[in-house]
Amino acid sequence: MPAYMIADITITDPDTYADYRAQVPAIIEQFGGKYLARGGEVFVGEGNWQPGRVVIAEFPDMATAKAFYNGPEYAPVKAIRQRASTGNVVIVEGA
Repeated sequence: MPAYMIADITITDPDTYADYRAQVPAIIEQFGGKYLARGGEVFVGEGNWQPGRVVIAEFPDMATAKAFYNGPEYAPVKAIRQRASTGNVVIVEGA
């Protein structure tokens, strides 16, 4: 069953974040992941959520998504993102 990593990011340092954006796609691909959304237009249908940059990546399963997020391959790149932005990241199992 696929798993989806959903991130709502507010970029605080665009130059540093550009370095993150350049590096992360190859690592996601290495774990069998693919982008479904990557910073496109957002429409808020209900509520008061005002998301920043929304990113959705699909992975083959929850174990693989967690291995990506917690793995040594992503750790240095995740640190770049954390220096250059604030936000929330969740991983949800698909139906």
